[in-house]
Amino acid sequence: MSLHEEMVAMGEKAVLASRGLARLSARKKTSILLAMADSLEARRDVIKVANSLDLEAAKASGMTAAMIDRLSLSDSRINSMAKGLRDVAGLKDPVGTVISRWIRPNGLEIVKTRVPIGVIAIIYEARPNVTCDAAGLCFKTSNAVILRGGKEAIRSNGAIVEALQAGGAVKGLPNNAIQLVATTDREAVKELVQLEGMVDLAIPRGGESLIRAVVEQAHVPVIKHYKGVCHTYVDAAANLEKALKICENAKCQRPGVCNAMETLLVHEAVAAQFLPLVAKRLGVELKVELRGDEASRAIVPSMTPATEQDWYAEYLELILAVRVVPSVKAAIEHINKYGSNHSDAIISESEDAQKEFTHEVGSAVVYVNASTRFTDGAEFGMGAEIGISTDKLHARGPMGLEELTTYKYVITGDGQVRE
Repeated sequence: MSLHEEMVAMGEKAVLASRGLARLSARKKTSILLAMADSLEARRDVIKVANSLDLEAAKASGMTAAMIDRLSLSDSRINSMAKGLRDVAGLKDPVGTVISRWIRPNGLEIVKTRVPIGVIAIIYEARPNVTCDAAGLCFKTSNAVILRGGKEAIRSNGAIVEALQAGGAVKGLPNNAIQLVATTDREAVKELVQLEGMVDLAIPRGGESLIRAVVEQAHVPVIKHYKGVCHTYVDAAANLEKALKICENAKCQRPGVCNAMETLLVHEAVAAQFLPLVAKRLGVELKVELRGDEASRAIVPSMTPATEQDWYAEYLELILAVRVVPSVKAAIEHINKYGSNHSDAIISESEDAQKEFTHEVGSAVVYVNASTRFTDGAEFGMGAEIGISTDKLHARGPMGLEELTTYKYVITGDGQVRE
């Protein structure tokens, strides 16, 4: 069987599975999700062995420490995946929800109702937890899912999918509702996202090059998240102790993820006081490489000179671009020019500054006095997320259950005809 035929076969199976999923009750789906979570925990040793093999190969290939962190599955991360499934199981099922209802003067009743999208293809890289999150969210919303993870996590992903399938089957998971592309051939991605009439939506998660490749190749709709160039702006009216704590968390807690801070903007009124604190805590103690503009380097000469490209950069490691700005307006202009519409924060005690920032920054998620690291489906109370969209249609920010549905109109009449 050729690669094309293999992908077509997966697509056809997914379409059939989606029809079976549409018939499952909310209670039935909950029992299946709980069984998946139990199976994930019961098979943790198998998953960890598979993950250790992926990690060995990653280290041998010279993968960065930040990417290895993304790939790693500890007991706590497996527990988190299982908890995510249970959290999703406990959320209200959006499928079948009536969005709105009205009656026309001619007596026609029009009901707008949430329905599954159908078949969703998820293309992602070295984050095996995505396998679990995506499968759980798609299943909860009665969507069949085809998962295509990166070659770095091929063994881990296989072990996770086997656990989900085995646990779900006990409670009635339809065959082929969750499928994993077993080949690491990159042509599989192209074939998958060109399955018009079978795949209804493609969601790529990973580096900018992966997402652009998917967009260029796709014949089906794509929800994009090109990169996470996240900013924290420390205002003239900031509490600097609070600001330092937030900046440390935003940059250093997990630098290899898309909601980590990549650029720090500091108002010139507090720069001389705040930047030495940043240099000491982040630069010296936490080993963050600071790349500053001329004004920043005048205060902290040890900073590496920043280039124009640094303002666009998604480092995903312990590197931070730093710029001094003269006003809230200048910070907003910088973010709207160089940012990626992901997540940006203002640290300020001024309500006027907060309002200006939140109204004018065009990102999917905007924070006031909090770390950008909260841009996450679980942190938003969604149980988990399918991804973070920087698009404006049809979803923005962390994508949970509602974002994995569409809607249809059901019109009920009593013999009406149009004049």
